[in-house]
Order: sequence, then C-alpha cells, then structure tokens
Amino acid sequence: MSDTAGTVPDALKILVAGGFGAGKTTLVAALSEVESLHTEELITAESIGVDDLDGVESKTTTTVALDFGRITLDARTVIYMFGTPGQRRFSFMWDELAEGALGAIVLADTRRLEDCFETIDFFERRGVPFIVAVNCFDGIRSHMPGDVRIALDVDSGVPVMLCDARDRESVKRVMIELVSHVLELELSGA
Repeated sequence: MSDTAGTVPDALKILVAGGFGAGKTTLVAALSEVESLHTEELITAESIGVDDLDGVESKTTTTVALDFGRITLDARTVIYMFGTPGQRRFSFMWDELAEGALGAIVLADTRRLEDCFETIDFFERRGVPFIVAVNCFDGIRSHMPGDVRIALDVDSGVPVMLCDARDRESVKRVMIELVSHVLELELSGA
C-alpha cells in the first residue's frame, strides 16, 4: 500500500460574493489558471421588476448558479474559487457554496454599496472570515477604503481594500489579503 498523504493536495475553498453586477465573474476569470466556468445567462424581459439594473444598465448577462476557478499555489495547495450569484432570488445557492469555505471576498461596487449588506450579514452570521474588495470601475469616483468601511459598518478588523477585478495582479493582492486575514484570525484564536 503506497503512502498518498504527501501527494494529495490541500484544497482551499474561497467564495467571491457581492451584489449584482459588482464584478464577481470578472474577478474569478482574472485569477483562475484554468478557463473559468461560468453559469451566465442573458438578462431577459423576465427580469424587469425583479432585478435592479440601476447603475449597471449595460449588463446583459447574469450568474444563475456559480462561477468556478482554480489557482495552484504549490504542489500541496490548490485554491478553488466559487463566485456566488448576486441577486436575492438565487441566494439559496449561498448556503451550499459557503459549506466548508475558508473565507470570502465581498466584492463591492460603490455605485450600489447597499447590495453588500446582505452578503456581509450572511458571512458574519455564519462566522466565515471575509474581506471587502472595492472594485474600481472606469469612470466611477473612487472612495477611500476607510469611507467604505464606515458606509458598510464593518468591524475594524475586517480588511477593506481597493482592486480592479479585471487585473490579475490586483486580484492576486486581494486573495493574498484574504488568506493573510484568515491566518491571522487562526493564530489569534478568534
């Protein structure tokens, strides 16, 4: 019988959550080393009155189940990213996706910051460590992380940072911040 303990990678599960149109699908695609999987569907007339397109009027598709991507850190460690759907009508997926998650990135769009409240509450209630990454869209006024922290009323121990969900290096910094935050919490016993 061979010893496979040294060859089986440690799988880390990270969620990418946030409001409708915040850039979750884009973030997962920017960081994944494999072609990311997306369950995108066209936004149709059926969403009128159901999905709020204020601030994201040019959005033509939406995630209806999840996004998936993978990052191999080393021979032993693989990160699996799961992007959650942003609309409330698909929130039943969140419980399933959160099962076994190491932590989460809450992607915030300052044009629709109120969309983050439900997501933040979800992770706080379940004790899932998270950070807030403010997606800096072209042509949109940038806000300082401290101002976003106050607006979202998140604890001072929760990292809040700016990012560009389209830029791999920017998204890498977000992922590093999340993993560092989770390790810090583990070491402090929080």
